[in-house]
Amino acid sequence: MQPSSRYVRAPGSESPDGQGFRGNAIVSIVLGKSVFMRIPILRGLIDRRILVNFRVDADLIARRLPAPFRPKLVDGYAMGGICLIRLKAIRPRFLPIPLGIGSENAAHRIAVEWDVNGKTMEGVYIPRRDTSSRLNTLVGGTIFPGVHHHARFVTEETGTFYAVAFNSDDGVARVRLSGTVANDLPSSSVFRSVAMASEFFKTGSLGYSATQIDGRYDGLELRCKNWQVRPLDIHAIESSYFDNELDFPAGSVTFDCALLMRGIDHEWHALDDLEAQATFKLRGMPHEHVYPPAIAPQMMNGSAPVKTASGTNVSGGSCDTSFEQTK
Repeated sequence: MQPSSRYVRAPGSESPDGQGFRGNAIVSIVLGKSVFMRIPILRGLIDRRILVNFRVDADLIARRLPAPFRPKLVDGYAMGGICLIRLKAIRPRFLPIPLGIGSENAAHRIAVEWDVNGKTMEGVYIPRRDTSSRLNTLVGGTIFPGVHHHARFVTEETGTFYAVAFNSDDGVARVRLSGTVANDLPSSSVFRSVAMASEFFKTGSLGYSATQIDGRYDGLELRCKNWQVRPLDIHAIESSYFDNELDFPAGSVTFDCALLMRGIDHEWHALDDLEAQATFKLRGMPHEHVYPPAIAPQMMNGSAPVKTASGTNVSGGSCDTSFEQTK
């Protein structure tokens, strides 16, 4: 499957290349005619990217994934995770000056494989995207691939220490983590080396997001000009998605490792939508777990108890500064 520009059209019209509909439809009418909107290749800077990774029971994930996806396994485990990424200077590639849009973003993801014309593809399935950018929520899933939900992010970065927390406006998604830069992965990780983990996630550059249309997934490819990761020793991690025992029973999901990326020049390329052969119910954030409003302020100022990588509860205190892109 090759990257391509995305077109949107009015019903009954054809795309400029005669190949029909591409992307999710958003229609502009000028003088009674359809206006086709070509999504440009976007470039910018990944100022910070944290990949938090979990080992998950493979059979459980296989039952949860919609067709055509299946889990990509490491040592018999499926790999789930959260990508926490701060983007800067996002702009069309043809603009030479480094000025553009910045935002904090989060994606809950599952490493997957699928088949296209007899060829095995690999990437990530993304049931949920959250962002600090109001613009992303407006164009996500229409002009730009992937439905985005607005959220309030709080970050702190001091030397080798990193903390990120967010609460979505709809109360469905919340994440909180803190950690420091390390030299090695945890001894319990399924990855035998940093290089092995780096290669696993580097090859998963194709991402397909759940849409509001059953069986259709928005595609996006991340192309990094420079790829370098460092281990992150996680002090505390909390995720309303992976902590929900209705979907992930006790013992079915375990923290594995976290990786940090900084200062990555990159491009985003839209892909053709991926469509399943049949209609499936997209679960998105299944069994939506609402974070009580009375507790939300505690999470944001670090006073709420959180679950550490070892499974114990501690009280935080690190995520109380540096609001970034919160409107």
